[in-house]
Amino acid sequence: MAVGKDNTEIVKARIDKRDYRRIVLGNSLQALLISDPDTDKCAASMSVGVGYFSDPAGLEGLAHFLEHMLFYASEKYPVEDSYSKYISEHGGSTNAFTSSENTNYFFDVNTDGFEEALDRFSQFFTKPLMSADATMREIKAVDSENQKNLLSDGWRMNQLQKHLTAEDHPYHKFSTGNWDTLEVRPKAKGIDTRNELIKFHEEKYSANLMHLVVYTNESLDKAQNLVEEKFQDIRNTNLDYFRTSDQPCKSDHLQIVVRTVPIKQGHKLRIVWPVTPEILHYMEGPSRYLAHLIGHEGEGSLYYILKKLGWATSLSAGESDLSLDFSFFKVVIDLTDAGHEHMQDIVGLLFKYIELLQQSGVCKWIFEELSAVCETKFHYQDKIPPSDYVVNIASNMQYYPPKDWLVGSSLPSKFSPSVIQMVLDQLSPNNVRIFWESKSFEGHTDKVEPWYGTAYSIEKITASTIQGWVLSAPNENVHLPAPNKFIPTDLSLKIAPEKQVKFPVLLSRSSYSALWYKPDTLFSTPKAYVKINFNCPYAGNSPEAEILTHIFTQLLMDYLNDNAYYAQVAGLYYSISHTDGGFQVNLLGYNHKLRILLETIVEEIATFRVKTERFSVIKETVTKEYQNFKYQQPYQQAMYYCSLILQDQTWPWVEQLEVLPALQAEDLAKFVPAMLSRTFLECYIAGNIESQEAEAMIAHIEDVLFKCSKPLCQPLFPSQHLTNRVVKLESGINYFYPSECLNPNEENSALVHYIQVGRDDFKLNAKLQLFALVAKQPTFHQLRSVEQLGYITVLMQRNDCGVRGLQFIIQSTVKAPGSIQERVEAFLKMFETKLNEMTIEEFKSNVNALIDMKLEKHKNLREESTFFWREVNDGTLRFDRRDFEIEELRKLTLQELIDFFNEYVKVGAPRKRTLSVRVHGKLHSSEYKSEASEPHLARIDNIFGFRKSQSLYGSFKGLTGQMKL
Repeated sequence: MAVGKDNTEIVKARIDKRDYRRIVLGNSLQALLISDPDTDKCAASMSVGVGYFSDPAGLEGLAHFLEHMLFYASEKYPVEDSYSKYISEHGGSTNAFTSSENTNYFFDVNTDGFEEALDRFSQFFTKPLMSADATMREIKAVDSENQKNLLSDGWRMNQLQKHLTAEDHPYHKFSTGNWDTLEVRPKAKGIDTRNELIKFHEEKYSANLMHLVVYTNESLDKAQNLVEEKFQDIRNTNLDYFRTSDQPCKSDHLQIVVRTVPIKQGHKLRIVWPVTPEILHYMEGPSRYLAHLIGHEGEGSLYYILKKLGWATSLSAGESDLSLDFSFFKVVIDLTDAGHEHMQDIVGLLFKYIELLQQSGVCKWIFEELSAVCETKFHYQDKIPPSDYVVNIASNMQYYPPKDWLVGSSLPSKFSPSVIQMVLDQLSPNNVRIFWESKSFEGHTDKVEPWYGTAYSIEKITASTIQGWVLSAPNENVHLPAPNKFIPTDLSLKIAPEKQVKFPVLLSRSSYSALWYKPDTLFSTPKAYVKINFNCPYAGNSPEAEILTHIFTQLLMDYLNDNAYYAQVAGLYYSISHTDGGFQVNLLGYNHKLRILLETIVEEIATFRVKTERFSVIKETVTKEYQNFKYQQPYQQAMYYCSLILQDQTWPWVEQLEVLPALQAEDLAKFVPAMLSRTFLECYIAGNIESQEAEAMIAHIEDVLFKCSKPLCQPLFPSQHLTNRVVKLESGINYFYPSECLNPNEENSALVHYIQVGRDDFKLNAKLQLFALVAKQPTFHQLRSVEQLGYITVLMQRNDCGVRGLQFIIQSTVKAPGSIQERVEAFLKMFETKLNEMTIEEFKSNVNALIDMKLEKHKNLREESTFFWREVNDGTLRFDRRDFEIEELRKLTLQELIDFFNEYVKVGAPRKRTLSVRVHGKLHSSEYKSEASEPHLARIDNIFGFRKSQSLYGSFKGLTGQMKL
């Protein structure tokens, strides 16, 4: 039974109406109970204070492997994968992750399935079954997960930083494990991995190291009874948390420059210092204070200077590798080609800025401003999905006292110059580690990191060397940021929640714009969401136009950054991005000063001029972005080809890359006025903004762009309104598009097997969505757990501008794409039997789960706005879609679901329309070369020839040009 409730007052946000209670069970397991009567989903997260730091020597990845294995089966629920099946059938999802000092397991589920889901979940920690057969299969899944990461620069550089530390320190370890560490090497030493796995669970998983968070719609008392009943049997062996008194970096690992060769194009500097973990001083927030200043992007900042010199395209700063015993402060800078040539100057300027911080002393006003921003952010935080929320809190529980479990380190409130000064003093030339990445080092390195094969070389440097770099760096005027004028001071709510408005309304329409408006009557936060789509027919009419539009949006962001960065710091976010038919401006955050930012952006568009030196930098960045396309994962390449085949009027990245080198600043200078000359604004404004204010915002944009003495924009002609048309595949023909992976070193292959169902229709959607729900978990179980085709194995719905379908996405090293397709078809034949054997009860249970998912309320303004914007952007405008789809689901019969399968999905179905995109990695390149057109398959050799020869579905979009209010 519980030792008892804890009366600790848990600090929570002002607008948070949920109830919280901490309890400690008799076995010393600590739990936080959260009661939210309004929630549609329940969730739980268990953080176990054991991570890969605890892996035994010679069994790298054992903690991570155990995380995989606990999902399979338990003594109480011995059917393999029945836990995941139950969660899926009750509208939920489940996952886990392993970090250095803990392993986190979590799930969410519809409210009616929570009690049983929690019971199944609790068995992970009481009596799991780890069968020999499942153990062998899941080692392959861990190996496949590792294969996926081998060509990822993030994973490679992270491991290299760990590799260059003391070999006897746990930070040095390889965390994920692979076939070699979990099968080959243990076997050679006569070690049975399964026995070690069972031993690890028994010896390391103790209840006193566990923190559970439970999120439910029930009362706290009911939640407490549930937790006591389900989790009291977990064994408590009174273990201590894994701690290490040593630091990972000895003197050999400090004062070094490491040159390393990445996979992708581009140059990067990572400057790293071991520092005192902020977690020990989270109220004082030393690393947060220093990250705010070193990572600032406003005028006078380090980034501002590097950008002005044309040396950097991004800079971030902050603490990483959270631990109670050690941590690192990192500054990461993306360099231009010119910046790469000035590495020493850049490091010199960084230390010059650190010297400025030393000379200025710790500023009280900066700390107080930062503290105020953090306080507003905490107290007006959006609700997030329960599964994310419980994971965040469970992760905090190991490190913070109970009163701060919800807060963590997000509320620095104690001004302590000495603590900040202590960490600032650690950012010295004496203990710096510089990691310098560039393709230009290829062939000039002499060492290889063993787990990922990253090539590198090391050079020792001294503090005086760095001092020399500081003295020879350009004499630029770095200074501290100005007070932030974007910090909101009016957080009042303008719209009364009783004025329930369920859907957006078309507030105004002219030949210049259409404005959809949705006031916030649900979330009661002082925030707004604004999206303005500039529909410009000339923006997407050629590969050159598309590239120039992209460069234009990047330049706009670049010009705005010096001032608008302050808005981002204050919680007002913005972005400008190119779309298929133009570009869009997005704003999200506190509404108080949102209009100032919007007007600043519009003014920048209206007065846009090309600055030649910035054009060159952005062009270089965009070129690398396109060159790096070939390093995407094979499944991402397959999805890209699938979109290129299906979506009319899209240009391939290779053509854009081809035209890029010739484009000059004057091309953009001529292009932008031409692009903007015909424009229609599609606008969506939602949140804590009144209707007349929304109309005034759009009227202002129209005045600046359309109605001034020399207007930049003219309305579109009716014939110019943009459409979004999708290829209609022919029935009874199985199309396939084979290609080689663009990265010749990639071992993984991928298949996207797409089944096209049809145009947006409530009844058809309901059948498709129900089938996807019913088949999702069996697909994963058969193709991933049983057949072990690969770590990435997904069945999901696809929606191209209102044309619906299904897609199987599988990435694999063990089978070629053609063989994977055979396994997908074998699965569909097996699933046909299962579907025909489905009972009415099972059918109804799945229907109810899907209805519950559709009845789920949006958690926050961003989620709601994204849902409604999709309707505007696709042109479907069915804001009430959920209501109608639920109505169709209630009427649906099991026979209708079977008929749907027989008509659209079943192998050989007469009306079936399929497209398989096969990307071959280097292990399967011979299959690519021998891949001929098979009797039942139609091979696509030329995407654009194919696209032109096919019928197209009608467009939902573009009809608005003729609409009358």
